[in-house]
Amino acid sequence: GIISSFRRLRSLEIDEGAPLNGRYNFLFNFPLLKILRIEGSSFDSKLINLKCDLGMLSGVPMLEVFSCSDKLGDCLTGNINSLRVLKGTLEEVEIYDCHEIQGNFMDLADFPRLKEL
Repeated sequence: GIISSFRRLRSLEIDEGAPLNGRYNFLFNFPLLKILRIEGSSFDSKLINLKCDLGMLSGVPMLEVFSCSDKLGDCLTGNINSLRVLKGTLEEVEIYDCHEIQGNFMDLADFPRLKEL
């Protein structure tokens, strides 16, 4: 994708209007990315069917803000423990209506910069 050419990208927001279907690993390969917000499908929109796993966030080592909302509940999968690779940078985590997430948010209790969960 053309977006993968922007290696210095600092913020990426993907909303439900994006015509994405499937897994796009290149979306999680931005070494300088600080903010990643994903708004998945709503009940009346099937335009986005992006599939992501929390483990993919290892490709964004500088991430400070991660937000994912998916009213259909199947956009985001994985284990909360996968966020441990971001222990030194993560400040804000927002996960709404993502029913495929496993694990315990207490795994993030020792994140020194985490302000919002």
